[in-house]
Formats: sequence, C-alpha cells, structure tokens
Amino acid sequence: MKKILMIEDDAELAEILSEFLEAHDMSVTVAQDPYIGISTLNLNSFDLVILDLTLPGIDGLEVCKQIRARHNVPIMISSARHDITDKVNALENGADDYLPKPYDPEELLARIRSHLRRVGAQTQKDEHHKDIILNEHERNIYYKGVVLNLTAAEYDILRYLINKNGGVVSREELIYNCDSISEDSTSKSIDVMIGRIRVKLGENPKEPHYIHAVRGVGYRLSQ
Repeated sequence: MKKILMIEDDAELAEILSEFLEAHDMSVTVAQDPYIGISTLNLNSFDLVILDLTLPGIDGLEVCKQIRARHNVPIMISSARHDITDKVNALENGADDYLPKPYDPEELLARIRSHLRRVGAQTQKDEHHKDIILNEHERNIYYKGVVLNLTAAEYDILRYLINKNGGVVSREELIYNCDSISEDSTSKSIDVMIGRIRVKLGENPKEPHYIHAVRGVGYRLSQ
C-alpha cells in the first residue's frame, strides 16, 4: 500500500480526497498545519506528497522548497491559485506536478499512479547500481552482495538512513525512531554507532563515501 502525505488546510476536501484514495489502496495521512506536515515527513517515509499552496502560517511554495531540500519524494501541488507565476515557482522549487483546483479525483489518482510508476521504475534501475541494499523482510542489509554483521541498533540506524533516500537525518530522529536505541541515548552514542557502521562499510571517516556528516544537523547516506 502506497503512503501519501496530504498537506491541506481544507478539512472537507482533505476528507473527500482521502476517502477516494484509500478506496484505491492508498494510505493517506493529512496535515492541516504545514509545520506539522513538514515534521511528519521528516519523521516518516512517504511515497508522494500532495501539497496545497495557500496554507496558514507559511506559504506552500516555501513548504515545497523545504521539503525538496531534504527529501526526494514526488511533490504534487494541488492549488486554487492559477497564476502562471505560482506554477512556474512551484516547479522551480522542486514540485513534480501542478494540479489546479477544482479537479476530478480520478485525474488526481491517475497522476499519482503515473508518478509512482516512474519512481518505482527508477528505483528498480538504481538498485542495480547500489552497494548497500536493504531487505526488510529478511531484516538484513547487504554491502556489495554480502550480509553486513550489524547489531540491532546499527541495523536500525542504517535502515533508517537508507529509507530516507539521501535525506538528512538528525541524531534526535535516530534516537526516537529506532526501536533498539534507548530514548536516553545521547548524540555522542549515535556518533559512536555511526563510526562502527562506517568501519563495517570499510569507510575512511575523514573521507567517507557513504555516510556523510552534515554539520549542526546529523547524517545522510549517499550511494
């Protein structure tokens, strides 16, 4: 089941679209507040974001820009703003599609499926070129075809980084989202575990190829 995040302050429209998409085997999480939407995306993995532009507290174009800075997830704009400038700015700030309101939910569904197919095809293509592969069913992570010997905490950290698809992850995110890590753990303990994972990947900590430190934030995994 594909997971959709909808950042939309029109509660009635959000409910209608959610029910429609869920009837077509999609799980929809709705955030009426844009700040909650951004936080939800930072803490969870989604397959696509549906984003309104007219939101309380912060313009949707800025939300789009912030999402794209940290995530590779497809972003669909769903907006009553029809000005060509808004469309151009949205696409330039990282949106993948722009659907003017009002629209038929069937068209929304068709566009979502189109984006998900494209992402799925690209993901399959990319997997053939990745050194680090996650198999959640087996609860194993492979490095160049060989299963890594990881502790539960190391597995959870690396799994979380992989699922973020190159997005930056804070130490706090790892502490609160990895079940095998105690909430009493410190940032230093996360750094130590990251160091151990790097050793198992054969990394040079001074010139890492996979796990990169982001000053003042945390880490990101690139392949």
